Amino acid sequence: MHLVAYQLVWCPLRRRRVLVGQVAADCERIVGEVCAEHGWEVIRLAVAPDHVHLFVRADPLTAAHVVARAVKGRTSRLLRETHRELLGMASLWTRSYFCSTVGNVSQATVDRYIAAQIGR
Repeated sequence: MHLVAYQLVWCPLRRRRVLVGQVAADCERIVGEVCAEHGWEVIRLAVAPDHVHLFVRADPLTAAHVVARAVKGRTSRLLRETHRELLGMASLWTRSYFCSTVGNVSQATVDRYIAAQIGR
């Protein structure tokens, strides 16, 4: 067991509020599938209309940018294939993302932070 976990946050292009309804549900499903395929443990996932919070435990040899690239790439491709209304955007996600590493911080602390950020 290891204590390396990442908190990743990323947004749709121009912070558009497109992650609602079925788009949000599909986004959650795809993120879970990508993480499961790579053996990453989703500790907490929250999809808000204009951003995504992912708290994930990955292998210590897996860099945060690898996780972000895999998740953002697959969700962008599949969501745009499934939801044609997203094709009007030049890109689904911005090129940037926020990342913080989380060591020996309780899951409850991160859960409270994410809940406060998305208003749930």
